[in-house]
Amino acid sequence: MVQTGPGVLEPATFPRPVLGDDDALLRVEACGICGTDADTFSGEVPLAYPVIPGHEPVGRIEAIGSRAAARWQLAVGDRVVAQADFGCGRCRGCLDGLACLVAPGNHGFVPVGRPPALWGGYAEVMYLAPGSVPHRIASHVAPRVAALTNALGAGFAWAVAAPGLRYGQSVAVLGPGQRGLACVIAARQAGAAAVFVTGLGSRDAHKLALAADLGADLAVDVEVDDPVARVLAATGGVGADVVVDTTPHATQPVLDAVRMARPGGTVVLAGLKGPGGVPGFPTDEVAVRTLTVRGVRAVDHQSFRLAVRLVESGRVPLERLHTHHFPLDRAAEAVRTLTDPAAGAIAVTIEP
Repeated sequence: MVQTGPGVLEPATFPRPVLGDDDALLRVEACGICGTDADTFSGEVPLAYPVIPGHEPVGRIEAIGSRAAARWQLAVGDRVVAQADFGCGRCRGCLDGLACLVAPGNHGFVPVGRPPALWGGYAEVMYLAPGSVPHRIASHVAPRVAALTNALGAGFAWAVAAPGLRYGQSVAVLGPGQRGLACVIAARQAGAAAVFVTGLGSRDAHKLALAADLGADLAVDVEVDDPVARVLAATGGVGADVVVDTTPHATQPVLDAVRMARPGGTVVLAGLKGPGGVPGFPTDEVAVRTLTVRGVRAVDHQSFRLAVRLVESGRVPLERLHTHHFPLDRAAEAVRTLTDPAAGAIAVTIEP
């Protein structure tokens, strides 16, 4: 399915790529959808049309070059999840598991005009370039669950790695979407002593209930209670060691995050707010209370690996996050479902 403009996804057929020694083809079994997909679909985040979207693919290796097989330790038939980002595979950034310094790219964002066109997961087959980073995942894991790896990796990257979360600390997560819930899971797995989560009761009640089942000690309906007051009360007036804002577009949570973090604590900003920024951002309060503010976006290699291991372990009922799935030709409906409050969606997959 090719996006040719805002809100338009159309079916298209492309030639099967001819592989070299360093690349591979992935037979897509499922592709997860996140808020970024919704933003690109609507046109709020522009793409260089036409593009095959989809950056959370899971599938089986259908064909692979000899050097790629040795480098990735993969063979035909292996089930893998691929990181969203890819690069040259040779520079210091790639070798360190960080952003590529030479030719950075992301699956689902490369125009079809760049050969071999099949750069996104909304497809039957996806191309894995030499700089792609696929991770083998056990065959017993259902594709719909495996598709949660990217979101769960964000949980480890945002709630654990970015703030340097230590055992016994407290974490407040603003927003109970799939990545907010992933932060709850990751914080618990990393040994957080207390985890708090906030959301809108009118649309997030089922997500707040699930957050409690997944390990949150306190779930706050911000339409009823003051989230800052509730978190401060739960921490004896001190505040949370780490606050992660995953809410999209809303700016009030950023102000709440600053005020519910303990002095010397860390605020992680993950939810994009758009070009308008955050009016009234309390710069002096950040300085006086010596807060650390971190911006995050992608998932680092180690966090992705932690997510794969947790998915494979079965220790957490991740299947409860999956709420909807659609065939490939209903990709547009799948994206709309994710953002429809009436649908109650958490994690949605497209399944060719």
